[in-house]
Amino acid sequence: MKTRIGAGVAGALLVASLGLSPVSPAATATALTAPYCGITWGSVADSVAGYSSATITNLRTGRHDCFDRVVIDLKGKVKGYDVRYVSAVYTEGQGKLVPLAGAADLRVIVRAPAYNSSGTPTYNPSNRLNVRDVSGYTTLRQVAFLGSFEGQSSFGVGVRARLPFRTLVLTGTDGTSRLVIDVAHRW
Repeated sequence: MKTRIGAGVAGALLVASLGLSPVSPAATATALTAPYCGITWGSVADSVAGYSSATITNLRTGRHDCFDRVVIDLKGKVKGYDVRYVSAVYTEGQGKLVPLAGAADLRVIVRAPAYNSSGTPTYNPSNRLNVRDVSGYTTLRQVAFLGSFEGQSSFGVGVRARLPFRTLVLTGTDGTSRLVIDVAHRW
């Protein structure tokens, strides 16, 4: 007497005889697409229209477990910015190429000047090509001040690779604000 085995049972017997364990496709897809450190950012441009009478006063950087951070301090409120990966960065006004360390260039434009109403600089780093020492950072390779011209200021951030980033605006109770750019350590 012959016994017929269903296709599903036969497949399971074949898998078992080969010493394989069946894996749910959904479980595999979830494990492969789980975000790094919960980061769900991308690498597309982030821009907000508007100009501000606020002035740039400082730039700081920081290292975190999952990302490196650039913070631009302003006296007044941030109203406009443009953060994006570009093929190269150039100085404000003159348009001179500024080569950056790293495999990707992140350009940060803050639509606020780095000088006051009488033209006196409010932010003037001693070394425009390396405004902060980022040696030893996981993601950041260089931070350069590209200048301030006609009410906007630009920075170039050399990044290890084209990695996800996010921008945040934080407002202080003392009339100050900060433009924060976080760049993930990996995808």
